[in-house]
Amino acid sequence: MHISSHQTSQQSDPITLVISEIVKPDRIPEYERWATGISQAAQQYPGFISTDMIRPRDHEHPEYVVVVKFDNYEHFRTWRSSATCQEWLSKAQDFLVDRTSQHQPGGLEMWFTLPENTAQKNAPPAYYKQVIVGVLGVYPLILLSNAVLGPFLRGWHPLLGLLLSVTAVSALLTYPVMPWITRLLSFWLYPKAVKKRKRKS
Repeated sequence: MHISSHQTSQQSDPITLVISEIVKPDRIPEYERWATGISQAAQQYPGFISTDMIRPRDHEHPEYVVVVKFDNYEHFRTWRSSATCQEWLSKAQDFLVDRTSQHQPGGLEMWFTLPENTAQKNAPPAYYKQVIVGVLGVYPLILLSNAVLGPFLRGWHPLLGLLLSVTAVSALLTYPVMPWITRLLSFWLYPKAVKKRKRKS
């Protein structure tokens, strides 16, 4: 199990905890019950916003992604360091093959983060690289939004239609599009960090 952490200086910003867990195929029902339980436990703590689970499509390699959100770092830290949280995390060990987790500030800087928080100790990507990756993420989503939402927005006020389109694009861009693109292009965005990680492995 690998758990990494990153403390943001802007403690008033929302915090997102992303947990990726590979579950033993024969223990999936138990894991699902565990995920419901830890979500209900987190809801009892101040600052809790939401818990979302992305279920695997490949049942032979069942990788779950759990996204937990708190309204600020202090509330997140209270939950993350609590005995309740530690107890729930330890309960899952029998169900898991592997787990990685990281928590990130809720701002746009989370778009340019490598898996396992490798990028946190390195400089952010060059500005032109961020622009290119942003275009790669935004342009297809705008086309998709126009194609999917366009027929439903006919007759709406243009500003309201634009607001709905921007909301949909922003939601998809934050997760899962930008994390996927940055992971795919990590060799180009963070060449030093990737080389360092390869030397360690």
